[in-house]
Amino acid sequence: MLSPQELDTLLGLLKESNKPFENIAQSFYKSFPKSEQFKVGCVICMLLQDQLLSQTQRIVGFYLLYDIYKNESLSTTPFVPIVLETVEQTSDVVERKFLLQFLMSPPKELPKQSVRDFLATHDPSEVPTIPDLDAFRRMHQEGSPQVLAAAAVGVRPSVRDRSDGNHWVASQSSASDTAVETERGSGDTASLDLNPEELTLLSLEPSWCRPVPPLLEATVDELLWLSVPHILCEPMWDYTMCADTSLGSEVRELIAKAVKAPLPSSQQQVIFSGLEQDAKLVYHCGLTPRKLPDLVENNPAIAIEVLLKLMSSSQITGYFSVLVNMEMSLHSMEVVNRLTTAVDLPTEFVHLYISNCISSCENIKDKYMQNRLVRLVCVFLQSLIRNKIINVQDLFIEVQAFCIEFSRIREAASLFRLLKTLENQQP
Repeated sequence: MLSPQELDTLLGLLKESNKPFENIAQSFYKSFPKSEQFKVGCVICMLLQDQLLSQTQRIVGFYLLYDIYKNESLSTTPFVPIVLETVEQTSDVVERKFLLQFLMSPPKELPKQSVRDFLATHDPSEVPTIPDLDAFRRMHQEGSPQVLAAAAVGVRPSVRDRSDGNHWVASQSSASDTAVETERGSGDTASLDLNPEELTLLSLEPSWCRPVPPLLEATVDELLWLSVPHILCEPMWDYTMCADTSLGSEVRELIAKAVKAPLPSSQQQVIFSGLEQDAKLVYHCGLTPRKLPDLVENNPAIAIEVLLKLMSSSQITGYFSVLVNMEMSLHSMEVVNRLTTAVDLPTEFVHLYISNCISSCENIKDKYMQNRLVRLVCVFLQSLIRNKIINVQDLFIEVQAFCIEFSRIREAASLFRLLKTLENQQP
């Protein structure tokens, strides 16, 4: 529940008999955040129940249990039961008087006092009056959550083995003896021989015996279950039954793999062969516009083949839109370049793709990547111009501005010279 370092910190706070209670509480809140305070309070309860603390340490521990929930009502304070139990069973009059203050109303000067101050002001002849503790129990039970019956009867899973019989006898030592004991260092994990793993909220609950009900004798009109002997052979199952072994199934599986990773040439040939044999297979291969960018990056050759098969389809516009707006790369340029040489692409598609490529080069921040992409775009544009795929006059101003901006790059300068040559050739 607590680490060894946290337990040592807690025991160090419990030994502060010379400091005022409010100072000890402030140190407690600095050492343990609010989310951990209930857990630390449970550890204090275990130390109190196992009689591991001296008189002064017990008083400090009870004060911390009170101060954690001092702003809440009695019914919602979880540590009320241990206070009531201690008031009934303790033989220490000082401790009983200290706890009765919390059940009634603590004096205003109590936080300013230390444990030694409280012990010094105690009058041995004064016998505190014990109120009706059952009324406090009923009040607490009405506001506390219900606990499962099995958990309510659980016990602590660790029981300390003490060879010294006097350990289990309530301490009758005086305040001065306790103070001397505290000054000697009593209360740390070494002197207490305390393992932090012993302090746990887990309980050892009784196991309920649930025997299997006996089987009734079968009547004449009932079916009997026959237990097959184990000596029979295991049944052989044919896993190929009902499996789709058609070419279309194989192509769909390979397309699904091609979207995620590059395929070897042998598997690419299977896809090419399947699309060639069945022209309609491209509509059922599992490729959608959303998956096209991944296919282009991993297997551009397959993307080209699929797009060529879809050219006559009404769905090709959706694929073109995705291809234009995907992130510019060498593979995407390769796909567009191959498509432009194989079929007549819509002019607005090619112009939009070129504009996006130029915009990507201008917006990239990494100089190395920018230079690399500019070279690719320039080579790509030269290929389109020389193959007369595009009319350079339609994009002359935009491409010329692009070349001037990146004139330091050799490929951009070469493209600019090509533009000027074509411009001079115009009648």
